[in-house]
Amino acid sequence: MYFTYIIYSESLGKYYKGHTSNIEKRLIRHNSGSERYTSSGVPWELVLAIPKLNRSEAVILEKKLKNLNKERLEDFIEKYK
Repeated sequence: MYFTYIIYSESLGKYYKGHTSNIEKRLIRHNSGSERYTSSGVPWELVLAIPKLNRSEAVILEKKLKNLNKERLEDFIEKYK
């Protein structure tokens, strides 16, 4: 089982989209500052995690989410929360 996830940094006012097989461990890595891209936005809050059967499905959804602007992403979050 994999997850496509969306996290939010209030300090940056930005969302980050990714995929993982272990959502708890991944969130800890983002919030520990050990991930270069997200280290400046600590703390990150998990907004949405969508389960997928395999990694390829999770990657496909992640790519689709990364192509959305902030307004459309927030609409997506509201719809699937």
